Amino acid sequence: MSACAHFSQTYAEARSKFVAAATTRGLALQSFAHPLPGCSGETLYLDAARFGDAQARALLIVSSGCHGVEGYCGSGAQAALLADDALHTRAAEAGVAILYLHALNPWGFSHGRRTTEDNVDLNRNWQDFATAQLPANPGYAALADAIVPALWPPSAENEAVLMAYAQAHGPKALQAAVSGGQYTHPNGLFFGGHAPTWSRQALADVLTAQAGVCEKLAWIDIHSGLGPIGHGERILAAPHTEEVMRRARRWWGDAVTSTDEGTSTSAVVIGTIWTAAPQCAPQAEYTGIALEIGTVPLERMIGALRADQWAQNHPEADAALRARIRGALREAFYVDTPEWKEAVLAQTRSAVLDAMAGLDG
Repeated sequence: MSACAHFSQTYAEARSKFVAAATTRGLALQSFAHPLPGCSGETLYLDAARFGDAQARALLIVSSGCHGVEGYCGSGAQAALLADDALHTRAAEAGVAILYLHALNPWGFSHGRRTTEDNVDLNRNWQDFATAQLPANPGYAALADAIVPALWPPSAENEAVLMAYAQAHGPKALQAAVSGGQYTHPNGLFFGGHAPTWSRQALADVLTAQAGVCEKLAWIDIHSGLGPIGHGERILAAPHTEEVMRRARRWWGDAVTSTDEGTSTSAVVIGTIWTAAPQCAPQAEYTGIALEIGTVPLERMIGALRADQWAQNHPEADAALRARIRGALREAFYVDTPEWKEAVLAQTRSAVLDAMAGLDG
């Protein structure tokens, strides 16, 4: 089967392929129904399918769709992995169970947005909203009106504000201000929310149920949007300690990057999803990465997100403009070519096999 056959054009198609592949593999499904419908009225789910013994000492999680529209990338990879007999034979030999989590943010996947239904970035939502003081992002606060302006396209004066910030503080500082996460502008970009989202709670439930007894836990969370087209950057998604970094690089190679070290294409991010692993499976030795598949240049990706947020904030806007904006957002996170899809599958399979070897060590 060609790589293209595993990828889809809608959330509903992607879920159908995932369910069919899991069923063919003989895996039982645990499905968490979202309270809101999809863009075509379909029921939305976070689906979990497990290969291997429920009591396995080593568990590998492979997840998709944390950022909604990025689910096109991760879902295709998961469907291909599920069809891979050799990979599952290797997992069985190593005593490694695999937990496939499909569409962590099904609302965003179906509706073509990166955020959840409440405009929250799921990968900024893991905060203690009940008792802790939320982190401040003064850079975002200073630039909020320029990042998502009142009019689209943005004016030259608007763009000059962002350029001036980059000139004064550096391009990396601008990226961090825009994308690091913020909790003060609910209608802005990379908003972490004011409470746990439905997707966060559903993920916590499945992790508690599925990862509560393993001794070793690995997690590959598939993303898209940053880096050279087709390249799979392996970004540490675990506590940044010397021991964990040494283990991650032993498993996945010296090319494993770190936001804390400044070696990643990503800025330092707060409220990240990987913190669910040690919280829900505190008994396990945890090692994880975000597998970031490159798509388009950073400026184009951020521009697509800015336009999408403007359109979200202006439902009265021209329908044709809104459709163009939504299409550009999808293109920023899903490169619909055979070459890119082949690269996604190769990068994901390699990362999975490396994780299994590490868990078996």
